[in-house]
Amino acid sequence: MPSRPAVIVFDVNETLSDMAPLAQRFDDVGAPPQLAGEWFAALLRDGFALAAVGSSAPFATIAAELLRARLAGFSLDREPGDAVSYILGGFRELGLHADVAPGVRALGAVGHRLVTLTNGSAQIAQKLLGDAGLVDQFEAMLTVENAPVWKPARAAYLHAVVRCGAAPADMLLVAVHPWDIHGASLAGLRTAWVNRSGATYPSYFAAPDHVVTGIDALPALVG
Repeated sequence: MPSRPAVIVFDVNETLSDMAPLAQRFDDVGAPPQLAGEWFAALLRDGFALAAVGSSAPFATIAAELLRARLAGFSLDREPGDAVSYILGGFRELGLHADVAPGVRALGAVGHRLVTLTNGSAQIAQKLLGDAGLVDQFEAMLTVENAPVWKPARAAYLHAVVRCGAAPADMLLVAVHPWDIHGASLAGLRTAWVNRSGATYPSYFAAPDHVVTGIDALPALVG
C-alpha cells in the first residue's frame, strides 16, 4: 500500500469554490446567465493555449478581455467596463462547497501539509479560505502566476514541488477537473478526482489514483 502523501495540493476554482453564483452576476448586468459557463471555458482554453507554446498571461487579464468581448452585443444595464468589474468581483464573494471545510479540517488534524495551486490569483484563494476560517490550515497559497505556465503543463506542478520541498510521488493533487488530474499525474504526483456530479471520467486522460464525491471523503482514503 502506498505511503500517505506528505503534501496535499488543492486546485481552487470549482474544486474548492462554488462558482455557480457567478451566473447570477451575468443576469444582474443584463447578460444570459448561461454565458458564465461559456466564458469560463473560453478562459481556460486561452490559458491552456498559451501554456502549450510555453507562454503565459495573468488569469485576470485573460478573464477581463474575454468577458468584455463576450458581453458585446447584449443590452447591458451599465457601461461595459462596469459590467466586467462587477462580474469579476464575484470571485471575491464565492463560498466553498459544503464538503470542503470538514475535509480540510480533518486532513489538517492528522498532520497533512496542505497547499493550494491555482491558475488564478493567490489573493482570491486567500479570501475564499479566509472567509471560511480555513486559511490557517494551509501553509501556502501557490499560484501559476509565479510559475512559467498554467496548469496542466508540467512546469506548473513542478513549481509546487520545488516550493514544497517534497518529491512528486509524496504529493497528492486534488481537483475536480480531469485535465488537472492528467497534468499532475504526468508530472509524477498522485491524484484524487473530486466527482460531485457523477460524471464519467474521460478515457483519454490518465486515471486518478482516487475518486471521491467530496473533499470530506479524502481523509479516509489517504490516512
